[in-house]
Amino acid sequence: MKLPVSTEWLLHCATTLAQLEPGATASAAQLAQYYDLPAPYLAKQLQSLVKAGLLAASTGPRGGFRLARPASEITLLQIVEAVDGASSPYECREIRQQGRGAFPAEECRRPCLIARKMAAAHEAWRSSLAGVSIGDLLAELPASAPARTRRRLTGTA
Repeated sequence: MKLPVSTEWLLHCATTLAQLEPGATASAAQLAQYYDLPAPYLAKQLQSLVKAGLLAASTGPRGGFRLARPASEITLLQIVEAVDGASSPYECREIRQQGRGAFPAEECRRPCLIARKMAAAHEAWRSSLAGVSIGDLLAELPASAPARTRRRLTGTA
Protein backbone atom coordinates (compact mmCIF):
# COMPACT_ATOMS: atom_id res chain seq x y z
CA MET A 1 0.00 0.00 0.00
CA LYS A 2 1.29 3.43 -0.87
CA LEU A 3 -0.26 6.55 0.61
CA PRO A 4 0.02 10.03 -0.87
CA VAL A 5 3.01 12.03 0.36
CA SER A 6 0.56 14.55 1.77
CA THR A 7 -0.52 11.94 4.34
CA GLU A 8 2.90 12.14 5.98
CA TRP A 9 2.75 15.92 5.88
CA LEU A 10 -0.61 16.07 7.60
CA LEU A 11 0.29 13.51 10.25
CA HIS A 12 3.33 15.62 11.14
CA CYS A 13 1.42 18.90 10.96
CA ALA A 14 -1.33 17.63 13.26
CA THR A 15 1.29 16.45 15.74
CA THR A 16 3.00 19.84 15.52
CA LEU A 17 -0.26 21.71 16.08
CA ALA A 18 -0.94 19.53 19.11
CA GLN A 19 2.27 20.86 20.66
CA LEU A 20 1.08 24.48 20.58
CA GLU A 21 -0.23 26.27 23.64
CA PRO A 22 -4.03 25.95 24.04
CA GLY A 23 -5.81 28.29 21.62
CA ALA A 24 -2.66 29.05 19.62
CA THR A 25 -2.60 28.58 15.86
CA ALA A 26 -0.01 28.12 13.15
CA SER A 27 -0.44 29.27 9.59
CA ALA A 28 0.03 27.07 6.57
CA ALA A 29 3.06 29.22 5.72
CA GLN A 30 4.61 28.58 9.15
CA LEU A 31 4.03 24.85 8.87
CA ALA A 32 5.34 24.80 5.30
CA GLN A 33 8.50 26.64 6.35
CA TYR A 34 8.92 24.40 9.40
CA TYR A 35 8.93 21.28 7.20
CA ASP A 36 10.27 22.87 3.97
CA LEU A 37 7.09 22.06 2.05
CA PRO A 38 5.27 23.96 -0.73
CA ALA A 39 2.93 26.32 1.15
CA PRO A 40 0.05 26.52 -1.38
CA TYR A 41 -0.21 22.73 -1.68
CA LEU A 42 0.09 22.23 2.08
CA ALA A 43 -2.65 24.81 2.68
CA LYS A 44 -4.93 22.88 0.33
CA GLN A 45 -4.15 19.61 2.11
CA LEU A 46 -4.76 21.14 5.54
CA GLN A 47 -8.25 22.05 4.36
CA SER A 48 -9.02 18.33 4.04
CA LEU A 49 -8.48 18.04 7.81
CA VAL A 50 -10.71 21.07 8.38
CA LYS A 51 -13.47 19.46 6.30
CA ALA A 52 -13.08 16.25 8.32
CA GLY A 53 -13.49 18.21 11.57
CA LEU A 54 -9.96 17.42 12.75
CA LEU A 55 -8.56 20.94 12.41
CA ALA A 56 -10.17 24.34 12.86
CA ALA A 57 -9.07 27.28 10.73
CA SER A 58 -9.30 30.97 11.48
CA THR A 59 -8.56 33.92 9.24
CA GLY A 60 -6.95 37.27 9.89
CA PRO A 61 -3.49 38.40 10.93
CA ARG A 62 -3.38 35.95 13.85
CA GLY A 63 -5.25 33.25 11.98
CA GLY A 64 -4.13 29.77 11.21
CA PHE A 65 -4.83 26.17 12.07
CA ARG A 66 -5.30 24.40 15.38
CA LEU A 67 -6.70 21.05 16.42
CA ALA A 68 -10.50 21.07 16.38
CA ARG A 69 -10.68 18.73 19.37
CA PRO A 70 -8.32 17.26 21.95
CA ALA A 71 -5.30 15.41 20.59
CA SER A 72 -6.47 12.28 22.39
CA GLU A 73 -9.61 12.28 20.24
CA ILE A 74 -7.86 12.46 16.86
CA THR A 75 -6.59 9.14 15.54
CA LEU A 76 -4.05 8.44 12.86
CA LEU A 77 -6.78 6.61 10.96
CA GLN A 78 -8.97 9.72 10.90
CA ILE A 79 -6.14 11.74 9.38
CA VAL A 80 -5.28 9.05 6.83
CA GLU A 81 -8.92 8.72 5.80
CA ALA A 82 -9.33 12.50 5.51
CA VAL A 83 -6.50 12.51 2.97
CA ASP A 84 -6.88 9.18 1.22
CA GLY A 85 -10.40 7.92 1.94
CA ALA A 86 -11.44 4.68 3.59
CA SER A 87 -11.51 2.28 0.68
CA SER A 88 -9.27 -0.75 0.58
CA PRO A 89 -6.21 -0.50 -1.66
CA TYR A 90 -6.90 -4.04 -2.91
CA GLU A 91 -9.60 -4.64 -5.45
CA CYS A 92 -10.40 -8.24 -6.37
CA ARG A 93 -11.19 -8.54 -10.07
CA GLU A 94 -12.17 -12.21 -9.83
CA ILE A 95 -9.48 -13.40 -12.20
CA ARG A 96 -9.97 -16.85 -10.73
CA GLN A 97 -12.98 -17.05 -13.07
CA GLN A 98 -11.01 -16.18 -16.20
CA GLY A 99 -8.68 -17.91 -18.61
CA ARG A 100 -7.63 -21.52 -18.82
CA GLY A 101 -7.53 -21.85 -15.04
CA ALA A 102 -11.06 -20.53 -14.46
CA PHE A 103 -12.86 -22.01 -11.48
CA PRO A 104 -16.43 -23.17 -12.04
CA ALA A 105 -19.07 -20.62 -10.95
CA GLU A 106 -20.29 -22.88 -8.13
CA GLU A 107 -16.82 -22.67 -6.55
CA CYS A 108 -16.91 -18.86 -6.66
CA ARG A 109 -19.96 -18.13 -4.52
CA ARG A 110 -17.81 -16.82 -1.67
CA PRO A 111 -15.26 -14.04 -2.09
CA CYS A 112 -11.92 -15.43 -3.16
CA LEU A 113 -9.43 -16.49 -0.52
CA ILE A 114 -6.93 -13.83 -1.55
CA ALA A 115 -9.56 -11.09 -1.39
CA ARG A 116 -10.57 -12.25 2.10
CA LYS A 117 -6.96 -12.25 3.31
CA MET A 118 -6.31 -8.82 1.81
CA ALA A 119 -9.47 -7.45 3.45
CA ALA A 120 -8.37 -8.88 6.80
CA ALA A 121 -4.95 -7.25 6.42
CA HIS A 122 -6.55 -3.92 5.54
CA GLU A 123 -8.81 -4.15 8.57
CA ALA A 124 -5.85 -4.96 10.84
CA TRP A 125 -4.02 -1.92 9.46
CA ARG A 126 -7.07 0.29 10.04
CA SER A 127 -7.49 -1.04 13.57
CA SER A 128 -3.86 -0.34 14.34
CA LEU A 129 -4.14 3.27 13.14
CA ALA A 130 -7.47 3.74 14.93
CA GLY A 131 -5.79 2.70 18.16
CA VAL A 132 -3.22 5.51 18.06
CA SER A 133 -4.16 9.12 18.73
CA ILE A 134 -2.18 12.29 18.26
CA GLY A 135 -2.19 12.43 22.06
CA ASP A 136 -0.47 9.04 22.14
CA LEU A 137 2.24 10.41 19.86
CA LEU A 138 2.71 13.44 22.10
CA ALA A 139 3.17 11.16 25.09
CA GLU A 140 6.11 9.50 23.35
CA LEU A 141 7.90 12.71 22.37
CA PRO A 142 10.84 13.87 24.46
CA ALA A 143 9.69 16.28 27.18
CA SER A 144 11.63 19.12 25.52
CA ALA A 145 9.99 18.66 22.11
CA PRO A 146 6.85 20.84 22.50
CA ALA A 147 8.77 23.92 23.67
CA ARG A 148 11.38 23.45 20.93
CA THR A 149 8.62 22.98 18.34
CA ARG A 150 6.86 26.17 19.45
CA ARG A 151 10.11 28.19 19.31
CA ARG A 152 11.10 26.91 15.88
CA LEU A 153 7.60 27.20 14.43
CA THR A 154 7.34 30.85 15.42
CA GLY A 155 10.93 31.63 14.45
CA THR A 156 12.00 32.61 17.97
CA ALA A 157 14.75 29.96 18.14
